[in-house]
Amino acid sequence: MVSNIFKLLKQLPKMQGKMKKIQEEIAKEKVTGSSGGGMVEVTINGKFELLDIRIEKRVLEEKDVEMLEDLIVSAVNNGISKVRELIKQKVTQFTGGLDISEMNIPGLFNE
Repeated sequence: MVSNIFKLLKQLPKMQGKMKKIQEEIAKEKVTGSSGGGMVEVTINGKFELLDIRIEKRVLEEKDVEMLEDLIVSAVNNGISKVRELIKQKVTQFTGGLDISEMNIPGLFNE
């Protein structure tokens, strides 16, 4: 058991390097969240930054500000969910299939 811990500690710098590389890859990824059947679409990167919003003109023609606000919030939340899923997939690949989503790692899958 102790020898396994020492092996793990020796591999820690290598694992940290791989994890940093994965974080950099995730940061470059972009996902599209949408709502209203595609009437509102947002692009969010792997750092949870909102990059772009696309709103169909017919939504604006209706002049329903409250509906538009709801569609934007819904599209952003959809995009955030997709980024979380992307992170989960990448980290699961890194851990060799170990599902770490239940481990409550602060900032990774939960607030």
